[in-house]
Amino acid sequence: MNKEKISGYLIFIGVAQFFIFMMIAESLYPGYSISKNYISDLGVGSTAYIFNTSIIVMGFLLIISGFLLEGKILKIFLLLSGIGAAGVGFFPENSPYHLHTIMSLIVFLFASLSSYAAFKYKSNKNLTWPIMGSIGLVSLILYIFNIYGPFNYGGMERLIVYPNLIWAIGFSGFLIRTK
Repeated sequence: MNKEKISGYLIFIGVAQFFIFMMIAESLYPGYSISKNYISDLGVGSTAYIFNTSIIVMGFLLIISGFLLEGKILKIFLLLSGIGAAGVGFFPENSPYHLHTIMSLIVFLFASLSSYAAFKYKSNKNLTWPIMGSIGLVSLILYIFNIYGPFNYGGMERLIVYPNLIWAIGFSGFLIRTK
């Protein structure tokens, strides 16, 4: 099995398990609202062990997959995405010195930017990846300026995260299909 295929499996496993465990944590968190709670609220309290472990695993798998791929920009962006994701788990919302906010910004920004580098990776030119990354990037900008529209802050945060999870799953499939 080649490095790209392994990278694809790692991205798929990391992203899929995070998405599943995030939904499990949301269902177990008392009174949780996807529009009125931050995703990272799941990283404190009774669901902390589920959320933090899952996002750390995703972060490490993204880091490993980044090392396995060719393409300097994609490699750097995936490494930074992985560091940010793992950092979110290592530094939950109640961490000092805004470490959680910094790690969140890193993963949000570089996951979105990775979609552009993935678009230029090898022979595939799947436009859905940078479209999803652009949705995440525009949502991040709106989120930073507290412009949530009808989604509230929790919903806007999901407009950053979900599109990036979706393009990453698609990209992982592309890598898994490589010969």
